[in-house]
Amino acid sequence: MRRCTGCGENKPKPELIRVVRTPEGEIKLDLTGKMNGRGAYICKNADCLKKAQKAKRFERAFNVKVPDAVYEALGEELTALDG
Repeated sequence: MRRCTGCGENKPKPELIRVVRTPEGEIKLDLTGKMNGRGAYICKNADCLKKAQKAKRFERAFNVKVPDAVYEALGEELTALDG
């Protein structure tokens, strides 16, 4: 079980997507769940991403400032996954 960074619900790991801060400092979606770096989980919908952005939860989880461009890129990737 993992907790969604956006809505705070506990869900099985396969139902969530991992967002990772790589050792190089990049923040991106980890669809495999195996990339090196610090991870946080989010539901597979854009609403949870918006909640996480508003509350600055990724910034807290990764201890770095997350630019708006990164959130936009993550949102586009989530939308593409949704179909």
